[in-house]
Amino acid sequence: MKRVLFDVAALISRVVLGVIFVAHGWQKWQGGLGAAAAEFREMGVPMPGLSAGFAAIVELIGGVLLILGLLVRPVALLLLIDMIGAIVFVHIGRGVLSQNGGWELPGARGALALMLAALGGGRIGLDGIVNTMFRRRRERRIAEDDLAAHRPVRRAEPTTVVTEEPTTQPMREPTTQPTTQVRPAGGPTTPARPEGEAEQPNVPRQPGAPRPGHLNDEDMRDIDALVSDEPTQPKPPNR
Repeated sequence: MKRVLFDVAALISRVVLGVIFVAHGWQKWQGGLGAAAAEFREMGVPMPGLSAGFAAIVELIGGVLLILGLLVRPVALLLLIDMIGAIVFVHIGRGVLSQNGGWELPGARGALALMLAALGGGRIGLDGIVNTMFRRRRERRIAEDDLAAHRPVRRAEPTTVVTEEPTTQPMREPTTQPTTQVRPAGGPTTPARPEGEAEQPNVPRQPGAPRPGHLNDEDMRDIDALVSDEPTQPKPPNR
């Protein structure tokens, strides 16, 4: 709220002071710089030609810039110098009141110019618009820098180059019957049978007839009986 009140007060002060200075500067331009220089010479102002030109330009152009709110601080400083010269060289020895030629009017204008030079012309003006734009850009740049500073930096992972070396080993011929291993749940790994081969049942071997060329137990007993000297009893017939 205080900022808004200052902006409004600064706007009113700028416009009023600018109109007053434009009126005085236009009066000097309209009457001619020669006539203004002669008047300054009669009042005892040093370098009347230069002083008249400086006062006319600063009051006319500076008043317009104050109304627009452009370059308020440097313009207000130049107008303050103009008023100080008028008070020192013309009005200081004539008292305060303007009716006697005193420093009343140039003192008030100089004090208002000093306030604008010190505090600025507020945000309602060209200076305020430009300053707002630059401030927003600066704040955005600062925010982007802070974000970039706190952002984690991704490190580039090292890349490995794999080179294929020629192999001297002979190429193996592909197998026609690849075998795969079947791992049952909870049991050991058993090789799988090739396709097309039927699983053979595990049948226990049955005792059968003796194969030719092999001796059984009875033949061995007969051989032992023949070799020994004891007589052998006749063998009962096979039933």
